[in-house]
Amino acid sequence: MFVRIATAAIVVMASAVPSWAAQRENFELFQDVSQQVLRYPQYTIFDSLHAEVQDGVVTLTGKVTMPYKARDLEHRVAQVDGVRQVRNEITTLPVSSFDNDLRFRIARAIYGNSHFWRYGAMVNPPIHIIVDGGRVTLEGVVNSDMDRMLARSIASSFNAFSVTSDLKTDAEVEQELERL
Repeated sequence: MFVRIATAAIVVMASAVPSWAAQRENFELFQDVSQQVLRYPQYTIFDSLHAEVQDGVVTLTGKVTMPYKARDLEHRVAQVDGVRQVRNEITTLPVSSFDNDLRFRIARAIYGNSHFWRYGAMVNPPIHIIVDGGRVTLEGVVNSDMDRMLARSIASSFNAFSVTSDLKTDAEVEQELERL
């Protein structure tokens, strides 16, 4: 009886170890990929990139303002140790003087607001302003709900067709990381 229980425990532990190891490896690889993206000098607050890592395969999604950025980011990510394959599903935002004007006006209003100066002073400002056909999406991480609401309020004061806030607070990001 004891041998069966011990054998069952070893089988359960053996099958759980690779899962945890794979999760840790995926998370570490994700961090390395993130660093490559953030170090890309052409990555701006007007671009948005998301990465999913599964067993060395990185899937890149999001939106960038210029087509060369998608190619450059794919190449940079492919150079990361441990990346076996990169699936580039990044889309390029359409060229539009209205969208460009809206991007710059909203960015100036948000980062010019004294409440957001500390964000604007960061090497990689955390609030990204994605404008696609006059529709604005705010993405990134802020310290509090108040920051999220204020950024949305500022962005809504322009002639955008719609404003969506996908901003997350530090606490929400920590909760998501704990679930991994």
